[in-house]
Amino acid sequence: MAADIRQGIAVIGSVNMDIVNRVKAHPQPGETIHGLGTSYFAGGKGANQAVAAARSGAAVWMVGAVGKDDFGRQLMDGLQKDGVQVTAMEVKEGHSGMAFIAVDDGGENSIILSPGANGEVTAEDVVKHWPVVLEHCRAILLQNEIPWPATAAAIHAAAEAGVKVYLNPAPACEVPASELSRIDVLIVNESEAAAICGIRPHDEATARHAAAELVRSGVKTAIVTMGERGACYADVRGQAAFVPAFRVQAVDTTGAGDTFIGAFCAAYETKGMPVPEAMRFAAAASAIAVTRSGAQAAIPREAEIIRWLAAHAR
Repeated sequence: MAADIRQGIAVIGSVNMDIVNRVKAHPQPGETIHGLGTSYFAGGKGANQAVAAARSGAAVWMVGAVGKDDFGRQLMDGLQKDGVQVTAMEVKEGHSGMAFIAVDDGGENSIILSPGANGEVTAEDVVKHWPVVLEHCRAILLQNEIPWPATAAAIHAAAEAGVKVYLNPAPACEVPASELSRIDVLIVNESEAAAICGIRPHDEATARHAAAELVRSGVKTAIVTMGERGACYADVRGQAAFVPAFRVQAVDTTGAGDTFIGAFCAAYETKGMPVPEAMRFAAAASAIAVTRSGAQAAIPREAEIIRWLAAHAR
């Protein structure tokens, strides 16, 4: 049998324009406050993860949609400049996806999503572009910012073709039990873990418990992230580990989780790092990202991550 030469990653998910307002503190219900400035950044969980994987050295194909607006053209151009292939992208009628983000003085954010073209991605779109995935990619990376039927179609097609499935069910949702056994790597934060297995981790012990429970539910590998409190994983072979976070002064946490996920996928799938090493690589990428503003704009490149790791050797 010929060796499988597919080395790329296909990210099937959302592409947004992030409209970021800096605020001193988040408004209370019914309160009007003055913003401290507005910026526009390319975003969307899918696109963020695609850019993070590409900047970490992976060959990446993006499958999704933008609208027939100026934002759509800007978003496609930005992906291409980062080396992300966009031949499997659709251009839909109407506007591109947008995220309205408020970031306070502590770097914490709140987000309102307007799906736009992301909400128009269909299972038929996935099927249409699946030959591109099969030709180039060894893994697909999914989130929860496009309609679930499109995501489910990708999961089923990948399982049938022997393509690895990474799922980050964000925003948090309950993943159908029937799909969990088709997922090779499930990556969740605290709220996402709670939505799926009923355990909201808050420290190493509860994160280990949640990861083990997720594996018992059917996934092959589960990674639970807790931001500045670190991350842990468990797998069906009984292996597990906890990886502490790097301590930094956060400026903007937007896209930090996406940076971790994309960098991890690149490190594990295309560089062959063991899971704990790939998680530490991803933790470094995320730590660098939160010291900067924006989602994709803040994502570091592979050389910078390597230098960071060397400077923070334990």
